[in-house]
Amino acid sequence: MEQIYTIPVNEAFDAAAADPALGCPLCALYNRLEDHELELILGASMMEPDVRIKTNREGFCRAHYDMMLARKNRLGMALTLQSHLDELRGETTVGAVFGDPAARAVQRINSLVGSCYVCRKVEYHFGRMVETIVFLWDSDENFPGKLAAQPCFCLPHYRLLLMEGRRRLSKKKYPDFVRACAGVVEPYFDKLRNDIDWFCKKFDYRYDGEPWYDSKDAVERAVKFLRSDLHAEPEKSKKPQNTTGIMKGGSTNESE
Repeated sequence: MEQIYTIPVNEAFDAAAADPALGCPLCALYNRLEDHELELILGASMMEPDVRIKTNREGFCRAHYDMMLARKNRLGMALTLQSHLDELRGETTVGAVFGDPAARAVQRINSLVGSCYVCRKVEYHFGRMVETIVFLWDSDENFPGKLAAQPCFCLPHYRLLLMEGRRRLSKKKYPDFVRACAGVVEPYFDKLRNDIDWFCKKFDYRYDGEPWYDSKDAVERAVKFLRSDLHAEPEKSKKPQNTTGIMKGGSTNESE
């Protein structure tokens, strides 16, 4: 297991254990990776020929176009879009009269559906981090305690952990890993249900004088639990202070 992934994983788990309001540590890892890739694509990587070839070919999803727009670097975006549009214009030209004149254009446009340079980069490194979580649980005597101290795992990332554990752990260890992850998720799930129930009751006049307890943000927390809390700009003060490799601007041997 590459050591460059163990540092950000440990930092995210330490941070979430110290501040439960941070929520799912895997969501935080995803968002940090995403933030890192967006900073690169609008900065240092923008003019690298090999990167430009890939962004011209893949483009970006709407979510990442919106996130780039929010960063107010219109020139950086314009330079990236300039070559992307130039390439697409040539590849979407309507063909000859004979045959299907739209075939080439449709094929190229189809290739952009579901294609995003940032998504591909983030998903690759995020997959390695999920592997690292299972690896650390299995090999680092301190990590099971860190995992048990997490405030929650959202359901999509809970699923990834269980699947990765099943793939990598022995039949003897896998049930223990499942119970460890469930020990984080199930109590949170039960409390969230109770908070949602109480939130609904607070709109009944009979409960008007009762306190809100932890239910005021229950709806928002439920959405994050059900569908993850992704594409959120990480607060600069909460980003890792001691990171290497992918979280520091370096690169790894990513399959292209």
